[in-house]
Amino acid sequence: MARINQEDIPAGLMEVMSGVQAYIYKSGLDQKLIKLLQMRVSQINSCAYCMDMHYKEAVHAGEEPVRLLSVSVWRETNYYTPKEQAVLAFAETLTHMPAEQHTHHLHDELLNFFSKQEIAVLTLAVCQINSWNRLVRSFGAEAGTYQLKR
Repeated sequence: MARINQEDIPAGLMEVMSGVQAYIYKSGLDQKLIKLLQMRVSQINSCAYCMDMHYKEAVHAGEEPVRLLSVSVWRETNYYTPKEQAVLAFAETLTHMPAEQHTHHLHDELLNFFSKQEIAVLTLAVCQINSWNRLVRSFGAEAGTYQLKR
């Protein structure tokens, strides 16, 4: 059961979050890459609802289930390209935000695959899924209930 129902959410909150999400999706970044990022961050944040959602959306978009199921152990597989590995390492670091660790090497690696503008959008994508995870966990959305919009 949800702790905060749809009718209890302040007017405009979901529209603002959805607007940022739409910006990310329209940015030109690869959608399957964004889904991998969202899956990994949702795993770190233990957001079952978001994992369910992004798994279903990614499979629908043509992603291989084994890659989605293995994203938490991406360093131990050969399923991910160097570009995807750079994004996953970046997403993990921004999600954990270790105070004693700098991210210069992560940006240097990302620059092999992305422009600075694209890295800015990737940063926003990591921030956005972290925000979604926290909202959804606070609100108490029920995992397994997400339905694809067709």
